[in-house]
Parts: sequence; C-alpha cells; structure tokens
Amino acid sequence: MYYLCDMRLLNLLNIRKNKYRPALFLLAAMLCMNALTLNVSATTVDYQAEADARKELPIQSNDTSGWPEGPAIGAEAAILLEAHTGTILYAKNIHEELYPASTTKIMTCLLAVENAGLGDTITFSHDAVFSVPHDGSSIGMDVGESITLEQALYGIMVGSANEVANAVGEHVSGSIDEFVKKMNSRAKELGCTNTHFANTNGLQDENHYTSAYDLAVIAREFFNNEFLCKVGNTPRYHFSPTATQPDDFYLNNKHKLITGDVKYEGILGGKTGYTGLARETLVTCAERNGMRLICVILKEESPLQFSDTVTLFDYGFNNFQIMSIAENDNRYMPDDSLFFESENDVFGKSGSILSLTDGSQLVIPRGTDISATDYSFSYDLSEADLKKVPSAMARISYTFNGVDVGYAYLCSSSQKTASAASAPSGTHTTYINVKYLFAGAGIFVIVVTLIVSIISGIISSRKYTSKSDRTRFNRRKKEYKRNKIKF
Repeated sequence: MYYLCDMRLLNLLNIRKNKYRPALFLLAAMLCMNALTLNVSATTVDYQAEADARKELPIQSNDTSGWPEGPAIGAEAAILLEAHTGTILYAKNIHEELYPASTTKIMTCLLAVENAGLGDTITFSHDAVFSVPHDGSSIGMDVGESITLEQALYGIMVGSANEVANAVGEHVSGSIDEFVKKMNSRAKELGCTNTHFANTNGLQDENHYTSAYDLAVIAREFFNNEFLCKVGNTPRYHFSPTATQPDDFYLNNKHKLITGDVKYEGILGGKTGYTGLARETLVTCAERNGMRLICVILKEESPLQFSDTVTLFDYGFNNFQIMSIAENDNRYMPDDSLFFESENDVFGKSGSILSLTDGSQLVIPRGTDISATDYSFSYDLSEADLKKVPSAMARISYTFNGVDVGYAYLCSSSQKTASAASAPSGTHTTYINVKYLFAGAGIFVIVVTLIVSIISGIISSRKYTSKSDRTRFNRRKKEYKRNKIKF
C-alpha cells in the first residue's frame, strides 16, 4: 500500500502542467493519507477483544480447595498479596514475564530513599534529560537545573517523570547504568526471580521486564516505608520556583484511586504505567481492619486497570481475615491447663521458657478458624531469620490446603521483671509445667534420700579392724561405765 502511494505521487508530480502542481500535491497527499488509513485499519489490533479473551485465562488461586473463588478480569497477569504475612490471596499468571512500564519507578524510588538523603541536591545532566523521548512522561527539567531528592520523588511518583528517574539514578550510583545494576541486585535480594531492569523509568525495552509476583514483592518493601507511602499517595504536587529551578507548576497524579476519581476506602498509594506493548499496568496498596493488600495489574486496557483493582480489593477484604497466631493457636502445646498462657506463673518472677514473636499473624478465608491450617517447625534458621529475631529457636510455618498463610518465630524468653500490664499485647508465652516439675523434684528427693541412707548405714556399721582402735574403744567404754567421761 505504501508502494502504491509512492507510485501515484510520482506519476502526478511528473505531469508537466506546472499550473496544476499545487493541486496535484494536495491530491497526492490525500491519496497517500487514504492509503495509510486503509493500511492502519487492516492492521489495527482490537485490544478490547484481547482483554475479553484474557478473562478466560485460568486463575491459579482458584485451584486451592476451600479457597474463595477469585473473579475473572481482563488483565494478562494479576496478584493480590497480603503485605504483613506475604499470603497470596489471588494469583493469575503471577510469574509470567511482562513489561512493567512506569511501575518500574517504585523500585527507583525505593533505592533512592535507601541510599540517599531527602535533602540531597539532584542536578540534571545532559544524559538524564536527553536520553528519554520528548513525547514521554516528563516535568520539563532542563540541563543544569536542580531540585531536592524529596521533590524528585514527588516528580517521579506523581508526575511519572522519566528524566527525574534518570537524574536520581545518576545521583545515587554515579551513572544510569550503575543504578540499573543496583536495581537488579536489589530485586534479587528481595527474592525476585523473573525480573530484569534495563532502565530507571520503564521505557519500552525487550530486556526490561518483571512479573506480577516480583512487582508485588518490590511494592511490599516500598509501602513498608512511611515516607514513600506519603509520596505514593499524593494526588497533586506543587513545584515552587527556586534559584535552581525557575518554574512554578503543579503535577497531577493519573492514578484514579489516589485522586478519588474512583473512590475506594483505605488507599495507601500506588503507581500507574503504560507503553504500547505493556498496555496499562497498575500497582496499588490499600489497608482495612489490619489487613494490608497490594494489587498488581499487568497488561490491561484503560480504564479497566482501575476497576480490576477495585474488584480484587473487594475480593480480598470481603473473603479473608487476618488474625494473631499468638492469641489463637495452642495446638503445639501439651494438653495441660497448667501449661497454657498465664501472665503470672506459680514462681512469681521466675519467667517464661518460650514465647512467640509479638505481632505474628496469618490470613485465612472468612468462616474458618486457625484449626483449619497445618503447621510445621523448622529449626534450620537462615541468617535473615536470626537477623530479624536474634532469640529465635524455630520458625513455625502455617499453610491452608498447601497455601502459605503466615508464620511465627518460637523464641527463648528472658526473665520477666515488668508487670503483666506492661507486657506487649499479643505475646503468647509458654510457662513451666508445674505438674512435671514437682514430679521430677519428688524423684530427685527420693534418690538423694536413698543415697544418704545407704551412706549412713555404711558409716554406722563400720567394723574397727585396727587393734589400737579396739583397745581405745574398750577403755572408753569402761570409763563411761565408771562415769569418768561425760558426753
């Protein structure tokens, strides 16, 4: 079709009647536009049809017996992760490698706060500004201008500024390439196995990809930072002019659950993303009733990324519950009322032997209780486990029909000196079993008594075999009878 357009144009322009050339140019242009339109129409992708087809893809979390059935959505991949426990509530192709687009910037901001100060000065280099396309997301920073890292984080999360992500990378690591290496290293540290970053901002690159699970793991670390939660939940940010940045302007967030265009209670923040191949991507965090959920949507069509997120949040909050392990599980303890939790044992201040880490939680479907879970002990603790809980002796892992739903650490406890009122809430303590203690003590006393009796008998029945001893004994015996010796 392009060839046909070119031939028509050449034939018309080669006509020697010069007075018609302007009209011929116009006609040629119209013919070419018509040809291009026909060509584009022939190759246009029906993205909505693809999204509808993706609704038929299997949802792996629905394969778990007793697990609430998850909704069908048009995203290629999606995950709903409970942040406190790491429990995966909803899973659809969560390990498939896909393009993240600008949701990449969650990792960029995470590394920034981990490796630099909020008051640091971010200066824009030529590479930071001109290595990104002019029609991409930008806040219009010029070479040589500078802002603080705090302002830069708002520029990245609210304005999705590609050049700002580059400048932050250069500030943290000296160059964009070195920062990208740090991004990949940090991803591995967090446990990501299907992620490779090629840039700081998510611009399209075939070597820049992640998975819904990996992105949720990164987001979990991001939303564990109070300041990043604040930045990631900002609907509008104002840049005021300074000596190093002369413009006065506002940035408006495109995340509709953050701006309130799509209303939802408990939103903590998130990040949008889009490229032609990635399609719409979205990361969002919300919290209700002590349960913090992270939702990742990859490869969806606008505006369904927002409705998918609301659908999955409703699914999570309506069908699952979070509970304290310490307050609800006694199954691995002896069936002895003297053994169970009590704020004061019979020895007053003698203290506890073992305890569960305070705040240990698990997530299970509503309508079930902790007895529906299985648990296992692991005494082979990793360095990460011991770094997290130095007094840990074992890790107790909980599953619901094969799905990991939470864990706790079993720890040795120091002596209690504080009153029961000052004890941390939610701590389950295992005390000395008094019955077994007294039984052991009784056996010990009996054994000692027998030993002492035997020794005493031996001493009292001692035979004096020495002649001098016998003589001395007889003499004292006679003197005693004569009352010469008094005892």
